[in-house]
Formats: sequence, C-alpha cells, structure tokens
Amino acid sequence: MHLSRRDFLHFSGVGLGGLLWRKESSPQKTGMGMLYDTSKCVGCRACQMACKNWNKLPGESNDREGIYESPLDLSADTWTLIKLAEHGDAWSFSNYQCMHCAEASCVSVCPTGAAAHNGEFVVIDQEWCIGCGYCVQACPFNVPHRSEETGTARKCTFCNDRVANGDQPACASACPTGALTWGQRDELLVKAKERVDALRISGFADAHLYGESELGGLGRLSVLTLPLEAYGLPQSPRSATANVAVQWLSGLVTAAVVAVVPFWLLHRREAVAQRHAGSSGGREQ
Repeated sequence: MHLSRRDFLHFSGVGLGGLLWRKESSPQKTGMGMLYDTSKCVGCRACQMACKNWNKLPGESNDREGIYESPLDLSADTWTLIKLAEHGDAWSFSNYQCMHCAEASCVSVCPTGAAAHNGEFVVIDQEWCIGCGYCVQACPFNVPHRSEETGTARKCTFCNDRVANGDQPACASACPTGALTWGQRDELLVKAKERVDALRISGFADAHLYGESELGGLGRLSVLTLPLEAYGLPQSPRSATANVAVQWLSGLVTAAVVAVVPFWLLHRREAVAQRHAGSSGGREQ
C-alpha cells in the first residue's frame, strides 16, 4: 500500500520525531517581494478573482446583507481579499493576503516543518501538514485557515509556482491600477518611501509604510493612508516563539496517539469477535 508523507505522519509517531531535524532555508529580507498601495486601489477585486482562478479555489460568499465585502475574511479557500477600511469619515480599500514574514510565527510553531521558508516565500507543504492548527492560532495577521475538506492549513503562496517560471503572482499581474507591484524588495522599499512622502505632501497626513522591519521584514510591504487600526493590523506584531518546544513536543505526542489508537481499536475489535465466536461455539455444542 502506498502512503503519502502526510499519511505516514498520521500513523507514525517515530516518523514525526525525525522531522524535528528537518531543515529549511533561512528567512530572507532581500529577494522578491510585493508592494501594495492603498491609495491606488479601486476595489475592483481583480486580484481576488485572479487568485481564485490561478489556484483553482472555489468561490464562497456570505454577503447576505448585500454589502460590499464578501466573503468577510480570509479562509482556506480565499487567499486574497479586498475589504473596506474606515477611520472616521475617511476610508480606503485594502488588500489582505499572507505577509510572508521573515520571522514567521507559522514556521516557528509548526510541529512537522510543513510551514517553512522557501527563500522569500512562506509555504505550507500540504503533504507534511497534519492539520494541528498551531499556525492558525499563532499568525498575528489571521492568515492561515484549516480546510474542512483537506484537513490541512492553507494560505497564499505568493504564487511561487508562477514566480519560479519567471512570472509574477496572479494578483499583481491582474491589478489594473498598479496598486499591487511585484519586484525586488529593496527596490520596492525605495518606491514605497517615496510614495509615502508624496502622499503626505498631498494631504494624507496618516500615510505610512508597513512591513519594512515588522517581524524581521515582511515580504508584503504596504503603503497605508489610514491609521493601522483601520486595517486591523497589529502595531508591533510578535513572532510566536516562546512555546515552540512545547508545540513540537505536543505535535509529537499527538502523532503518537493517533498512531496507537487505530491499532488499539483493531485489537479490541478482534478480541470482541473472538469472544462472540467462542460463545456461539459453546451454544452449538
């Protein structure tokens, strides 16, 4: 019988122990990155639809009240989302997706190494993921979500399959206004700072850059025109590293329990069957 890596993890506590030594590439502040400029976003959702199409994600809607936002949040099937940010009388559209942090909490707490850095990308390997949900709880941006269908955590991949072939992420490629830009992160930083200065001169007093140094530097930089609270972004996000050892041990114990229970149930079922067979044999005599 063929077992995938994910199946093996579900049935082998020893195998998961070996994953404690699984290595990953080091996180990087350099390399490629994304720049999102809220002042250029018109809320057309081209990025949202392009993400769905490229990653073959099903549509979902909870817009029962006929408002603009649908769905209301990121999910296992929605990796890029346009929402409306408001602060007093001011408002702007905002794009939400994975920040691809250099110091990523999802990577720190993952007990199997499924969540890992691949250069500037933070990916969740669907074969290694056991659906424990630690990354879902740890992410300060509420990005990963557990899929009921696959039982794994899923999120934006920065379209690393497209980038590997010299293309840009689907969301950036589809943006008609230049609100999403893909390129070298250091060049995007210069561009973002110049844009912030220009916006402030134009009267956007709250314009600022988010992502330059947060969590060691985010792969997704943002030029924001409203205060952080309008976007629901944390002022000083922290990497969930304090309980990493506990999380790894918990993952190991969980896998061991999952491995033992099926065999215990099988043994119990066989014992019951033998008792019934013995009872039937006694009555026949």
